[in-house]
Amino acid sequence: MLWTRWLVLLLCWWGSASGHYQQPKQGDSRADPHRQRSAPPVEPLDFGFVPAAVYDTHAYYEPGAMGILFHMVHAFLFVVQPNSFPKDLIVKVIQQNMGGIKLEEWRKPDNVVLLLEGFYYELGFLVCATIGLLFVVLVPVLGMCFCVCRCCENCGGEMHQRQRKNTDCRRGFFTATLIVTTILIILGVVVAHAANHNMSSHIKSTRRFINTNIRDLKTFANNTPAQIEYMTAQYTTAKNKVLSELDNIGPLLGGRIHSQLEKEVVPSLDTALRMAGAMRETKEALENVSSSLQVLQEGTDRLKDSLSTERASLSNTLSDPACTNGAVSPSCNAIRSTLFQLGINADFSKLPGVDYALENVHTVLKTDLSNIIQRGYSSFNDTPRLVKEQTKNIVAVLPRVKGMLDKIGSEINNFAKMFPVEASLANFTIFLSQGQKNIESYYAQIDQIDFYRWIGCVAVLCMVVLILSFNLLGLLCGTCGYDKQATPTTRGCLSNTGGNLLMAGVGFSFVFAWVLMAIVTTLFVVGGNVEKILCEPLANRQLFQIIDTPFLVHPAKKNFLPGMLFQNPNIDLTLGSMYRECYDNNGLYHALQLETMFNINSFLNRTVYNKDLAKVFESVQVDLQDITLLEHTGRDNLINFANAGIGIIDYEAYLAEVNKGVTLVDLLTFSTDLEGQADQLPRGALENALKGHASSIRQIHRELVVPMEQAMSTMSQSIKQLQKTSSDLPVKVTNILSAIDAAEYLISNNASHVVNQETKNYAQSLVGYFKQYTDWVHNSLTAEVAQCKPISNIVDSMEIVACSFIADSVNTFWFGLGLCSIVLLPSIIISIKLAKYYRRMDTEDVFEDSSPYSDTLIQFPRASAPPICSDC
Repeated sequence: MLWTRWLVLLLCWWGSASGHYQQPKQGDSRADPHRQRSAPPVEPLDFGFVPAAVYDTHAYYEPGAMGILFHMVHAFLFVVQPNSFPKDLIVKVIQQNMGGIKLEEWRKPDNVVLLLEGFYYELGFLVCATIGLLFVVLVPVLGMCFCVCRCCENCGGEMHQRQRKNTDCRRGFFTATLIVTTILIILGVVVAHAANHNMSSHIKSTRRFINTNIRDLKTFANNTPAQIEYMTAQYTTAKNKVLSELDNIGPLLGGRIHSQLEKEVVPSLDTALRMAGAMRETKEALENVSSSLQVLQEGTDRLKDSLSTERASLSNTLSDPACTNGAVSPSCNAIRSTLFQLGINADFSKLPGVDYALENVHTVLKTDLSNIIQRGYSSFNDTPRLVKEQTKNIVAVLPRVKGMLDKIGSEINNFAKMFPVEASLANFTIFLSQGQKNIESYYAQIDQIDFYRWIGCVAVLCMVVLILSFNLLGLLCGTCGYDKQATPTTRGCLSNTGGNLLMAGVGFSFVFAWVLMAIVTTLFVVGGNVEKILCEPLANRQLFQIIDTPFLVHPAKKNFLPGMLFQNPNIDLTLGSMYRECYDNNGLYHALQLETMFNINSFLNRTVYNKDLAKVFESVQVDLQDITLLEHTGRDNLINFANAGIGIIDYEAYLAEVNKGVTLVDLLTFSTDLEGQADQLPRGALENALKGHASSIRQIHRELVVPMEQAMSTMSQSIKQLQKTSSDLPVKVTNILSAIDAAEYLISNNASHVVNQETKNYAQSLVGYFKQYTDWVHNSLTAEVAQCKPISNIVDSMEIVACSFIADSVNTFWFGLGLCSIVLLPSIIISIKLAKYYRRMDTEDVFEDSSPYSDTLIQFPRASAPPICSDC
């Protein structure tokens, strides 16, 4: 058992690692710049997979067609014994007889009660066994009495047969009944022989279970050292990851600090950068307004002159004498009434210019604010380099840190080598090999014993087959040789032989029936109780509950299994829980609950969670005073832009003019209406003149109005953009500068807190890699290392061999043999009755006339001797 001791210790050491380190609790989540920030998630490490053991045993048995017979036997046993498993009764019997069974102790009332409970539980078996014993005793006695009775020519021994009207019907009934009983006996023989053969064939296959179970134990013993070695070697994965991160502490720690500060810094710089873009857009909008205003003022003057000239010319045309004609006069008057519409609507000459604001914005843009802000970005993004420069002392102590980590790995390896793993498991493998050879040396004896058992069962079945032979031959000869015309004294030899064979079967039935019933009763009592008390509770694991009953073995020892394995009966470890864990193929560490046995936190404090590693980070000092987000030039530039004068522009006046039309009326519509009026006039000079005026008006619209409308659209868009930009511009600039000041204050005054916090988080992330390692070890021990499936396979294999191979076969054998024994009783009676119809009688009934003078014949039977048969 030495190998189990060191294996338990080693597995326990590894499993306890997972429960040592606890994540620090998160602090208050309120808006506090000094609040405890939760550590960022640690990068998961890939430790690979523990070399898995592949076990060959498949502890599963499918009986096939024999399963139907097994279920029938189980159903019969349930009828005989429907009571549930007497767990409490067995526990009480064991606890009250720990010192051994003493007859005088059973006279105590408590023991008498237990004895009566046991009798009540076994009542079904006792009744059936009593019936079997009565059968064994009475059948030979009745057989002897029957023989004596027949010798006295009683009990059917008289060789005389009465003539009856229903003779043929009675003979047919007895023949059919005997055939049915014979078929039942044949079925019983077949069932018993199948069970006998099933046991022999499966006993040979038991070797496969033995070989695979021993091979699985060897696999378990050979794989466990490799699995433990693999786990210890994976410490290098965590160690190399820690060293790699220490070697890159500048980028990593600086990146962490940068990530925390950028939540405040980057948004302020982004806002300033957007304001720099707004400056350029403002300059473009002012230029558009200035150029559009100039175009509109010049166009207004030209349009005003052109419309005046065209209105005067059109008025002169309407003064023509032709307009005084009565038919033309209404049209001329209508046109004359619309002449006032040929005038301008929007007047841009009164709008103030934007040159002052435009000049100020040009002055502001001489300073490249975007470039200044980009320098602020670069200064802030240079945080990892600053941290790297200021943490050179950490890189300098990397050899010492590497030495500490190597020492941890050495202590882990030394602890694993404290136990002679390979040597002990090699001895265990040799023990298994030697045990397998010893078991194999008994194979020949087991085969020989099984052969004798098979022969014995066949011999028992041959007794039944002998009786069956007489019954079948008697039926065959009697039925084939029977002649309806022959009298009882003149029956043929074949019929007489059939009757004699049936009587021979009766004689052998009396000889063998009690022997068969004695065998059936013995096997029934033994095999039935094995099935009900051992196999069924083992199948539903109630048997484990008895073994796991506290204080069952000893009043001072709570649990049996830990007391036997670890000499500590107070551990909450049961055989049932261990079986379940092993059945699920979990690790032996988890199945044996080894975490409750050893406390190795002190070892882990000295090794994996080394406090010296945390001291390395106490000397980390990072100064971020050199970071400048926005230079003074940039600040002045923003202030100058706020005071550039775009806020004093009269945007309402501009929008009021651009929302008006260029002219009082749409010139295209006016020209179209004018042409319509001209078409209503008689053809002549007046009509042509009016159409000429309409064409001139269209030309004015095309050359003057359209460019002015385009300029007005450009001005409208630019004015609206400027109005949006100028809205609360000083407040916006002040907010930007305040945000940048707050970010610079955070860097200058609160950066030390952020640095300390991120340094702690960084150190926790390094420790997190070791925690990943210990968690992985714990999970591997629970499910992958030393998987104890072979232990549950051994229990399942023993259940299959003892219950499915042997007990079920034995029970099925007595079930079939019992059917034969019981059916032999009606077979004896029917054979005696039927033999009377086949055997040749010594006397028979003869019918005579009672009076020769009587008209009615009255027949009287008269005994007559059989004729002498020369051929018989």
